[in-house]
Amino acid sequence: MNSIAGSGCELITPLCDRKPVEEIERSIIKKYRKKTWTKFIKAIKAFNLVEEGDKIAVAVSGGKDSLLMAKMFQELKRHSQINFEVEFIAMDPGFHESNRELLLNNCEYLNIPVKLFESGIFEIVENIAKDYPCYMCARMRRGALYSKAKELGCNKLALGHHFNDIIETTMLNVLYSGNFKTMKPKLKAKNFEGLELIRPLYYIEEEDIKRFVRNNGLSTMNCGCIVAANKTSSKRKEIKDLIAELKKTFNDVDKSIFNAGQNVNMDSIVGWEKDGKKYSFLDVYDEE
Repeated sequence: MNSIAGSGCELITPLCDRKPVEEIERSIIKKYRKKTWTKFIKAIKAFNLVEEGDKIAVAVSGGKDSLLMAKMFQELKRHSQINFEVEFIAMDPGFHESNRELLLNNCEYLNIPVKLFESGIFEIVENIAKDYPCYMCARMRRGALYSKAKELGCNKLALGHHFNDIIETTMLNVLYSGNFKTMKPKLKAKNFEGLELIRPLYYIEEEDIKRFVRNNGLSTMNCGCIVAANKTSSKRKEIKDLIAELKKTFNDVDKSIFNAGQNVNMDSIVGWEKDGKKYSFLDVYDEE
């Protein structure tokens, strides 16, 4: 299989021919069970991400993470006793034609009945945030996905953020923003009443997703952005490289960062913020 490349497209090139879709599906719960499927189920059970009567919009970006997530939701639907519905949605923010074709080709091959809609976000972002497009683009993409999910009558929107996204976001906030914030496995949409965002890949490591994609012979794009295509570095990449360097001397540093978000000792925090209001340890100091 030849790789398809377009402007802003970083492909994970297959190491072998694309496997039959039935074999790809079996590999999720067989060959990659421990590294992907078990962790997917763990997150769903730990955080009540999928519940009786849910209608979940599964966002398919065309990247490796969302394609695996879509297939796992199909497997969950097939095997779970929970009664829920899924809608597979994909947004075209202004992809190069080859990226759009790659996304649709993958979904067709993998039997993912995706509903593609256009938003024109890349053009808007290029005009209003050319120097720092990624933050603005991410916010606008999420808003567009929320709107589509709402339109389809969904009460949840599933995004493909994984373990490494969580720790990189945590470190980005600590090192560049001077605060401690991480990604939660689910959160309520502020501007879309009745909608929740869920992250079922919360425990799955990126390298295992790459391995699944490569070994099954799939080509996937990164973000397909035509605005940031020529940018050679980003703060997130710097953090990714930093964590990789730290792992050379402390192998479990990534897990420590991840666990830090779940083990905050409030008795040892100088200040914090909740519901937009800032607090100091002095506020409760005399109560101790």
